[in-house]
Amino acid sequence: MFGFFYLIARVGSEVSAMIICVIFDLGMAVIMFLFGISFVKSNGKAADFLSGYNMKSKEERKQYDEKEMCRVYGNRMMWMALPFVAGAAIDFLYSGVGCLAACVIWTVQFVLLMKERMKREK
Repeated sequence: MFGFFYLIARVGSEVSAMIICVIFDLGMAVIMFLFGISFVKSNGKAADFLSGYNMKSKEERKQYDEKEMCRVYGNRMMWMALPFVAGAAIDFLYSGVGCLAACVIWTVQFVLLMKERMKREK
């Protein structure tokens, strides 16, 4: 009898863990996508939110095309939402695996973005 309740509790906790992982993944995907859309539609006004760029003087800022820079970073942010969408789908089958995979892939994308940015600013 106790084994039956243990089994129900075990299945219930796995389902709740899966739901938490899926909600986290989809939440991160929505946040990244909305930030990306906001940057693309800002017509260069979101450039003030790019770290490092907001510290440059007015003369240095004139060297950059803010509208293009926001479009590029916005598109990159929207692409960075995709691992979380895939992670949510994987979490339905293997709870937690998709969440971990999405975070690892996102971290790799972020490091590559920073590496590209450092190369571009030299």
